[in-house]
Amino acid sequence: MIIALLVLFAPAGILLAWLSRWTARTKIIATVLSGLWFLLVVLQDPPKKKEDDATPRPAVSPGATVPAQSSPSPSRTPNYVGQNLEQAKAAAYADGYNAVSHDASDGNAGQWDDDNWKVCFQSAAAKRVGTLPTLDFGVVRTGIPCPAKDGGPIPFRKMPQTVGQPFVKAIVTLKPLRLQKTEPQSAYIDVTLPDAVDDWIVCSQEPEEGEELRSPGITTAYLKLVAPGTACPKPGHIRLHPEPNVPDASHEPDPSRSGGSDPDGSSSSGGSDGGSAYYRNCAEARDAHAAPLHLGEPGYRPGLDADGDGTACDR
Repeated sequence: MIIALLVLFAPAGILLAWLSRWTARTKIIATVLSGLWFLLVVLQDPPKKKEDDATPRPAVSPGATVPAQSSPSPSRTPNYVGQNLEQAKAAAYADGYNAVSHDASDGNAGQWDDDNWKVCFQSAAAKRVGTLPTLDFGVVRTGIPCPAKDGGPIPFRKMPQTVGQPFVKAIVTLKPLRLQKTEPQSAYIDVTLPDAVDDWIVCSQEPEEGEELRSPGITTAYLKLVAPGTACPKPGHIRLHPEPNVPDASHEPDPSRSGGSDPDGSSSSGGSDGGSAYYRNCAEARDAHAAPLHLGEPGYRPGLDADGDGTACDR
């Protein structure tokens, strides 16, 4: 009890301490400490009132409603169009808005991976999310152009025409598409491309002209080239210098398939047959690396041309 009074009310505590059976030394120490504590409490400055307590507040009449904190003004809403969806949502929240999103195209894809979408359109959401004003972002996949209006079709870019252009010009034509790669290839399998093909001419392209490029960032354009002054290959011809057909001596001509015999015993071939080479079937032609056989070429005959289009053993 004496110790409690020394802390809470020093004069009474000191008096009781000297009337107690404590040793003189203990009484002196208790008196000094209690006195210092008492002086510290008495001499301390009184607590100051908060400044806003002294500021007069406007009177509120009975029944009046205190206005809530105003929401951000619509005219000052930041514009997040063009931003990555994940970044746009974070920036909107920092500015005092919640945000939702929807597919801005004529599809209905969900946005499970915000970092792979970009904002095309922005408007106030029909319904708030929580207590904050809410924005509704119309978005499309990153790398895809925005539609002309929210909910419209995606204006995918189309592959332009490069056939007939030198390779160096074709590269310039395709550059705005931001394709993954443009790969030159020889139009003939027996011609090897040199290191420099800038002046080589494009004979064909893949993707073809007018084809939609839905994912240009992962699309490779393949351009078939020929050297300057060289004609592009005709359909079905893949060699610039066809290999000669060497007759196989082990295969004798089949008289039943020839054009018949003259009275003197000499044989004659039909006008549509292709020279001295003879193949009993397409398997033999392929084994001899002669297929396909074209009308007028050695080894061609109507019996091997199943569809009569002038090309035998082409299937």
